[in-house]
Amino acid sequence: MASVAAQYGPFATAQITVPPGNGFNGGFIYYPTDTSHTYGAVAIVPGYTALFANEEAWMGPRLASFGFVVIGVETNNRNDYDTARGTQLLAALDYLTNSSAVRDRVDRNRLSVIGHSMGGGGALYAATQRPSLKAAIGLAPFKPSGNLASDNVPTMIIGGINDTTVTPSYLDGLYPTLPASTPGAYIQLANADHLYFTRPNDIELRSQIEWLKIFVDNDTRYTQFLCPSIKDTTGIVRSSVKCSTIPSGGSTPPSSPSVPPSSPPSGPQRILGSQSGRCVDVPNATHDNGTRVQLYDCNGQANQQWTYTSSKQLTVYGNVCLDAAGSGNGSAVQIYSCNGQPNQQWNVNANGTITGVQSGRCLDVWGTGNGQQFQLWDCNGQANQRFGLS
Repeated sequence: MASVAAQYGPFATAQITVPPGNGFNGGFIYYPTDTSHTYGAVAIVPGYTALFANEEAWMGPRLASFGFVVIGVETNNRNDYDTARGTQLLAALDYLTNSSAVRDRVDRNRLSVIGHSMGGGGALYAATQRPSLKAAIGLAPFKPSGNLASDNVPTMIIGGINDTTVTPSYLDGLYPTLPASTPGAYIQLANADHLYFTRPNDIELRSQIEWLKIFVDNDTRYTQFLCPSIKDTTGIVRSSVKCSTIPSGGSTPPSSPSVPPSSPPSGPQRILGSQSGRCVDVPNATHDNGTRVQLYDCNGQANQQWTYTSSKQLTVYGNVCLDAAGSGNGSAVQIYSCNGQPNQQWNVNANGTITGVQSGRCLDVWGTGNGQQFQLWDCNGQANQRFGLS
């Protein structure tokens, strides 16, 4: 799982230009270059009189790096109101899934929308028109076409406490019109004016990623960042999250493995990812302490040969250990000179998981491509946490 505090996620990305047509005025697509699986998608539209290229383009590569295909929409008319912008968001998603050059990378059942200002109103309008959307995010949204009474799509609204255009009082009135049964979150950011969202910032992005991961990717590991209350309130003045409507996700690791450790073969072995078919690898065969391990095509070299010892260490090169840099979710897994500490002890379990003796958390990797880095995360039974020594 990627850290929500990071500026960029684990995926390498690329960008292509979209020509005008297909119901909107063209734009840009940002996408992960890893072709091993499909991704959820998000369409983004700018505010009144604005251009995506000038104001929201910063979001494209950053969201894509967290495992989303992103299409940035230029509008047919820069004076379009919310309904027109929402209609163009849906047209862009249709183009993305049916005609675009990256349509084979998109899971058409996991689509979402984001917009700023009048475009934020457009995103909320799109949610009322297409209830199959998985998520909608309005950034200082202005919605002159009406309230949210018919919105059944999980909706996040983010405002700026210093916004004099779409004021906190306006959003204080809009958000409560979301039906009680619809998952919702409302956040007001400190020191944020109306154009705050058009400038690169980590606070806004963090909230977006949490919402998209939960509802577009169905990854409930991210629920803990929002419920029972927002975990990282840096830059947030106030917030309201309808946690009763948000899927729960386990955040407390067991004190010991829930399955018994197995007895892996002795001697050097490769550690093979069940999901990826790739090996746990020390980049560039380095011996440097603190080097984070990665997935890489299996090649039989010494930097992919691990020995599970009687003291529960996983060693490479004979005297270097697999090491957890911390015990919390997202802690880096790296190599370090063996020192006998519990953060270098691992249980290799019969169900395919490898759990840290100190943390009780699982060896975890987000993604399946070469170069994906390892971390600790709460054990959840997913394939990205299962490995075999062979």
